Amino acid sequence: MIKTMNCFLIATSAIIASSSVGAKEVATGLHGPYLGQTPPGKTAIVFAPGLLSTPKDREYTISFTPDLKELYFTRMDANTNKWWTMTYKQKNNLWYGSTVAPRVGRPTLSPDGNTLHLGKKYISRTDSDWSQVKSLGPMFDNKDWGIMRLSSSSSGTYILDDYKNGDLLRISEVKNGVRQTPKPLPAHINTGKWNAHPFIARDDSYIIWDGERAGGFGDTDLYISFRKSGGSWGKALNLGPTVNTAASETGGYMSPDGKYFFFNRTTSMGNGDIYWVDSEFIETFRP
Repeated sequence: MIKTMNCFLIATSAIIASSSVGAKEVATGLHGPYLGQTPPGKTAIVFAPGLLSTPKDREYTISFTPDLKELYFTRMDANTNKWWTMTYKQKNNLWYGSTVAPRVGRPTLSPDGNTLHLGKKYISRTDSDWSQVKSLGPMFDNKDWGIMRLSSSSSGTYILDDYKNGDLLRISEVKNGVRQTPKPLPAHINTGKWNAHPFIARDDSYIIWDGERAGGFGDTDLYISFRKSGGSWGKALNLGPTVNTAASETGGYMSPDGKYFFFNRTTSMGNGDIYWVDSEFIETFRP
């Protein structure tokens, strides 16, 4: 166990030290799905402690490709206070880590894995790797909007936040092949002190976001709203003690296979890590 942890720390240090665009890949020595980690049960635990979730740096916003062979997340280097977009990729069943680029928005993969959303920007899959950073266009690239995280469903629906306008959540659907102008979600979603970092299910059936409102567990909590048959959104439900604590929980995300729920937790000491838990508890909230 000590030897394994030392390998984790050496690999992590190498990745952080090479924090530059196109940095060399660093082997972790791990194999198997989910970065070779033992799956969690009904209690949330830190994901890949000592490797992806480090003791001093802050790690947020994880996202996987549908084949689970690539993952992306963000890390703030404790020494420089600079944010980076990081990746781990599985090749020949072994995982390799590297730095992608300085963070531009919070990386969230589209359900098909061919688009990496970066707030109001994005990159798309190419034959060799990824394209240059592109704009989503004037409908989203508005200087008066502060989009931190944008999440998409298989139908093309976008859910996005806006820290410049009262921490507002918006939705943009595709109708008859035409992208619709983003509209604020209803008042029972956009209420309280804070609403941000939304995630939408692949099948459009629910959205998850973090907010601060009356009746919570302390700081920001994670909430869920299920879509009704008529297309409207159900009431906001606190995800409860399975994930929420007196600390700050944000950035909820469901794995592509639907087995695990990931989220960020930041303590009062400012330490931020990525956690995961068996996703079965989500179904207890479904109407």
